[in-house]
Order: sequence, then structure tokens, then C-alpha cells
Amino acid sequence: MQRIVALQSARYALEAWRSVMLPVVLVHGIRVSATMWDPVAARIGGPVAAPDLPGHGSRRGEPFTMEGAASAVADAIDALGGRAFVAGLSLGGYVGIAAAGRFPGRVAGLAALGCTSNSRLTTVPYRFAASLAARNPARADRVSARLLRGLLPGPAGAAMVAGGLSCEVLPQVVEAVTGYDHLAALAAYPGRVWLVNGARDPLRANERDFLRACRNGRLILLPRRGHLGALAAPGPLARLLEDLRDLSCDRPDGDAGAPVPAGDRPKGAIGES
Repeated sequence: MQRIVALQSARYALEAWRSVMLPVVLVHGIRVSATMWDPVAARIGGPVAAPDLPGHGSRRGEPFTMEGAASAVADAIDALGGRAFVAGLSLGGYVGIAAAGRFPGRVAGLAALGCTSNSRLTTVPYRFAASLAARNPARADRVSARLLRGLLPGPAGAAMVAGGLSCEVLPQVVEAVTGYDHLAALAAYPGRVWLVNGARDPLRANERDFLRACRNGRLILLPRRGHLGALAAPGPLARLLEDLRDLSCDRPDGDAGAPVPAGDRPKGAIGES
């Protein structure tokens, strides 16, 4: 009888703890959908939401703009109570930055993964790929599905394509992202920002500029990871995001410094693989 009471008390304590945890909003990448985050979301404790951005997933066919995408994030936050920790990868990271700049009162903290390039050297290939995809979106979807499953074998790759692909939206997305001032959005946001890059990610090209733009920023490098590599280890990625979410609840110290040394990283930081 005592053991049953103890188990019930522990369960009630866990439910109470989860009820006060800061919600998490996960923002997906280009041409995929919210299902991209399913393996990670399932491992995050507490409330989690992953909205489809305009032109993607359940919103396929809608025009994509950065303003509309940021509003989709804000709507997801409102559905979770009005304030949340936001994490986005690739396009999702750029959208997360835009949302933080536009809705700073709603974004309690931000993890922007794989989205610290504003260089022409990275923009030109994306524009070229987008123009090719626009000529035959159905074929581009099939090619993208094979590439994504190859890059991320198993459940991670399956999650990337589960909600469908939307290659026809690529030209709109590329123009919207390249035309948006993400450095100004970071400078306008007073909360904590973690810029998280794979050490082998070409989109980390301007990470120092992005870090300098943050009022309260940190840079975390994931050893031996590429652009999408963090998704291959959903458990460690979920723990990293949980740690950053919990740090968002602390009082920010206002010190935007150098990359976080290995010994000082959150315990969920993804190591070599």
C-alpha cells in the first residue's frame, strides 16, 4: 500500500513539474514539414508543438513569406500559452530568428541551428537549385526524398519525408530568406540565443557576424556534424534542446562571448559520432 501511494505521489509530482515547464516550439526546414521533428519531439519532456510553415506540409500551396512564417511560430506559441522556447533548423532557424525579432515577448529563448550564413557563396547554389526544382517540382520532390533518406537513414530520414515535400516553394523561400535582415532581428531580440552549428556545415560561414549581432548569444559547435547531422541523433538533440530551454528560464547574464568550450556545454550537447 505504501509503495502504491509513493508511486502515485511521484506521478503527481511529475505531472505538476511538466505543467510548469516552458513549452517548446520546433520549426522545420525548407521543403519538408513539421514531421521532420517527430523523433526529437517525442523525446522532449513537456509541451511541444511543431507547426507547418506556409507553403509546406498541411499548408502546401500557400505563399511563403518571412512575415507569414514568423506569424505561424507566434500562433503556435499562443496555442501553448503565449510564451515558449523556440528551436529551428536551417530555414526553421532563420524563421525562429525572425519570430524572435518580431515577437520578443513570446519567445523566451531561441536555438537557431544551421542558419548562420548570409554569404553570396551559399546563396547562389540555393538559387540555382530552386530554379531547377521549380521546372519540375514532382521530380524534385522524388530526388529530395531519396537524398534525405540517404543522408538520414532510419526513422530520422523517414520523418523528413513523412509529411510530404514541397519543392515548388523553393524559389519563394530562397528569395524571402535572402531578402530578410536576420542580423537586425537578432539585434532587436533581448533574450538568450544559442547558435548551434555542425562543425562541417557550410551554412556556418558567417556565424561570427550572427554571434556579434546577438545581445545575449552563445555559439555551440557540434563536432563532425554537417548541416542535418544533428537530426541523426534525436535523443542527444532532444536533451540539448531541453537544457537550452531550461537555461532560458534563468536570468540572462548579457555576456555574448566565444564558442562554448566542451566542458561548459549543456549536458545534452551532441558529441562526436
